[in-house]
Amino acid sequence: MVLIFHSDRGIQYACDEFKILLKKNEIIQSMSRKGNCWDNAVAESLFKTLKAEFVHHRKFENREGAKLEMFRYMEGFYLAKRIHSAMGYKT
Repeated sequence: MVLIFHSDRGIQYACDEFKILLKKNEIIQSMSRKGNCWDNAVAESLFKTLKAEFVHHRKFENREGAKLEMFRYMEGFYLAKRIHSAMGYKT
């Protein structure tokens, strides 16, 4: 499994210290293009929804359990049943 961290171009995400932390934890960094705020809109919407509908309502025993539950949520509900405004209110 690959973890991708997508963010805007804020200094907290662009600094060397943060890049080293991501690399140390084998996380791939993804940033929006310079001057293109729309690049991030869909990703920000996803993360807001994940926090509100999924993460804040659960306590995970460990990382593997969190990965499994996240997969189940994404594949079983978020992508399969939940409607999305960015896709014309379709699943």
